[in-house]
Amino acid sequence: MGRWEPGARERLVVAAVELFTEQGYDDTTVAQIAERAGVTKSTFFRHFPDKRELLVAGQEALSTLLAEGIAVAPTDASAIDAVASGLERASAMMGPANRDLGPRIRAAVAASGELQERDALKSVGMAAAMSEALLQRGVAKPVAHLAAEMGVLAFKQGYAHWSEADRGDDDTLAPYALAALADLRAAASALG
Repeated sequence: MGRWEPGARERLVVAAVELFTEQGYDDTTVAQIAERAGVTKSTFFRHFPDKRELLVAGQEALSTLLAEGIAVAPTDASAIDAVASGLERASAMMGPANRDLGPRIRAAVAASGELQERDALKSVGMAAAMSEALLQRGVAKPVAHLAAEMGVLAFKQGYAHWSEADRGDDDTLAPYALAALADLRAAASALG
């Protein structure tokens, strides 16, 4: 096994998504994931505490980038414009591998109640990070929470559209996430 080769974490995520898609989450073992990735079980456990965590790999980094983007937004930016800044910064983290895995991750999550629960917790973590960053900017609590929830929804919708869209040479996640945020902003104003 190539346990000392670089990229073990990424290979583990890809292997898990492939196996979850092929045979289902419940029927996939850590040993199978490690074997498919070309690493040992102990290498798996150095990177992840359990197989649930594979599909939310990078959540902490994503939340941090969202919060950093909000923090560096211009001081006169509205709450939703600050969220847009966070979405742009977080989009930089997403590369072609994230895009290719998107549809398969969604399918695996849709087929497993346990993964749906974990995905919901990921959304809560992203919203909390954005909300806290907005509060640090002096945004009122209800506005901060609403803007953060809109940011999470925009990220998820943008990511879904991005991962399913035709591939362009310079096609990045940011335009998709920002378009989703603009749609949500328009929908919110239509509420009256």
